[in-house]
Amino acid sequence: MDIKSNVTYLILGGFVDMNKYRYVYFFLMFTVYVLIMCSNCIIVYLILIHKNLHEPMYVFIAALSFNSVLFSTVIYPKLLIDFLSEKQIISMPACIFQYFIYYSLAMSDMLLLAAMAFDRYVSICKPLQYPTIMRKSTVNVLLFLCWLWPAAHMIGGVTLGGFKKLCSVTLTGIFCNNSILKLKCVPSAALAIYGVVNLIYLGLLPVLFVLFTYAKIFIITHKRGREVRKKAAETCLPHLMILFSFFCVAAYDIIIARVESNFSKTVRLVMTLQIILYNPLLNPIIYGLKMKEILKHLKKLFCQITQR
Repeated sequence: MDIKSNVTYLILGGFVDMNKYRYVYFFLMFTVYVLIMCSNCIIVYLILIHKNLHEPMYVFIAALSFNSVLFSTVIYPKLLIDFLSEKQIISMPACIFQYFIYYSLAMSDMLLLAAMAFDRYVSICKPLQYPTIMRKSTVNVLLFLCWLWPAAHMIGGVTLGGFKKLCSVTLTGIFCNNSILKLKCVPSAALAIYGVVNLIYLGLLPVLFVLFTYAKIFIITHKRGREVRKKAAETCLPHLMILFSFFCVAAYDIIIARVESNFSKTVRLVMTLQIILYNPLLNPIIYGLKMKEILKHLKKLFCQITQR
């Protein structure tokens, strides 16, 4: 067992046929990156400048889009550099930082979806109490928890990681996710338990809360007539679509990290690209097309641009 102490750089070994498709990869991912940044920034911009969008639901949507901007900024520029480089390497501090941001924002997204589910529940099922419950201070506290709570737990995960002594310096992925844990000589029982606990109450419990909340909404609205059901569907279905997309991405990440030896290098690359593509790109598309108020402001914005 070759133990390497004080590792400075890691090799990103998940790239396929770089000499052959280097510029194809770069062009495709650069295009995706531009689309992600533009679409999410437009959503955030519209919500910020229009007062009728300064409601909790739209604030949480803006937070999700902002998360996508942060996530993409941490992943894509380094990825684009690697496509054009002869060697695909990353420094150990940069890898740990990427690992930290990746999972902090992933858990933050899940908590934001749970906060949005709670907001929709209060809005539809308790409309008279909505102004009292979903005050600005309540929204600020929820946003604070959605961002700071996952970050605090990831600090604990990085601390328990013990990344100083590794048996390998070659990652099987194209960026730093759970695959970095495979480099350790001896798996950490404490880190494994810590990871399972985080997965349960920062992943599984929010998912169950969202599903329970929306089930409750649909049961209650079913008794209130067609118009109420229509309103519930218009505001809840986009959130459920995002939740389904997020669940698929999380499943991909868990599969890649734990049973990656069962997949070829090409399959792992394709799955990894889907992880960093789906949610950042689908979030603004789904909310931009499915939320009537956002779509209305989008149409006005594009009309203004085309008339210039």
